[in-house]
Amino acid sequence: MKAKSITKFAVVCVIIALLAYVAAFGLEIMGKYIPASFDEDFGIKKGFDLAGGSVIVFEPEVEDMDTVTDEDISAAVAALRLRLDSNGLNEATVSEQVTDDQKRLRVEIPAVTDPNEAIEYLGAMASLSFKDPDGNEVLNGTHIEDATVADMEGKVVVQLQFTGEGQSLFAQATANLVGKQLSIYVDGTLISAPNVNEAINSDSCVIEGSFTVDDAKLLANQIKSGTLPFALKPINQSSVGAQLGDDALNKSLMAGGIGLLLVMIFMIVMYRMCGLMADIALVGYISIVAIIINAFEVQLTLPGIAGIILTIGTAVDANVVIFERVKEELKTGKTLRASVDSGFNKAFSAIIDANITTLIAAVVLWYFGTGTIIGFAKTLFIGTLVSMFTAIFVTKFLLRQLVGFGIKNSKLYSA
Repeated sequence: MKAKSITKFAVVCVIIALLAYVAAFGLEIMGKYIPASFDEDFGIKKGFDLAGGSVIVFEPEVEDMDTVTDEDISAAVAALRLRLDSNGLNEATVSEQVTDDQKRLRVEIPAVTDPNEAIEYLGAMASLSFKDPDGNEVLNGTHIEDATVADMEGKVVVQLQFTGEGQSLFAQATANLVGKQLSIYVDGTLISAPNVNEAINSDSCVIEGSFTVDDAKLLANQIKSGTLPFALKPINQSSVGAQLGDDALNKSLMAGGIGLLLVMIFMIVMYRMCGLMADIALVGYISIVAIIINAFEVQLTLPGIAGIILTIGTAVDANVVIFERVKEELKTGKTLRASVDSGFNKAFSAIIDANITTLIAAVVLWYFGTGTIIGFAKTLFIGTLVSMFTAIFVTKFLLRQLVGFGIKNSKLYSA
């Protein structure tokens, strides 16, 4: 029994050490490289506030700003977002700056110090194209008057309104493509490929698919972006040096490291062997979070670092609740093993409830937030999930194996 507990304990510790090594230094396995978290080229992607970059503010190039509607601004946001993604600038952000007297779009592009090249394609209108299976264009954005979300017999669809010429071209195209696909591209990116069921000679048509309302709105905006009634002109541009971001990152990491060290010392002083097991699990927690953020290319921002530090506190808080329950069980005269099992079981529901509420808050921020708020929400969500796993399962497993060693002096498990 004792040898088996030592073996299990050693295996888990080795796994945690390996995870920590991968997070810190990376690892190559069978020709595939797992990058270190802060690898300059392949590590965690940094947000605008850490990597620096360019800020460009656009304004509609129109004579009368009152003619620009909220729908036009939303369509412009969709067009810019699509252009950024198609050019590999997935970490860039696009936000509206709309007030009573101005309607502007703000674009932040991390790691791009010269915004002039970006302005050339961001300021132009998006290109909409309808193509047959052979790649031939049958009509384009100049033939579309409008794109809206509609409900057809309880099904969400996107409805297109053609110009006169567009109606004629669409009728001819659908007659030739019955039983085939008509692909819709924005800026060369395929956004939909509906099947043509019959020839359509109408001033409008619908695109059917498994759309949610939000999906349909996005698609309508993307299509409308090909026929924006205005061009976008840059009215302001600036650059933020990467040095500022590096300084902010280094200071944040130092603050987080000092805080983590103090917390780990506190846990050992207050809970002794229990605290030591919690610290080992905490190392595993930080390593897993870093690997997940890197693997899923979650953009790291200063608020995102705050989210990680916050979830470290959540993980420690869960362990404190558990260990206090263990102490209470020990005072009743139960054996150490029974106290550990009972303490974890009694703390389980409280930990789950607390973490579920945090997860709900993270999801809401993720869904409704913009810019760096999304980075905070993502790290908060990931960190909370991982902290639940390490606090409830890893710490408990390590503690049970420790008891299996034969170390059963209750004074070693709490101050």
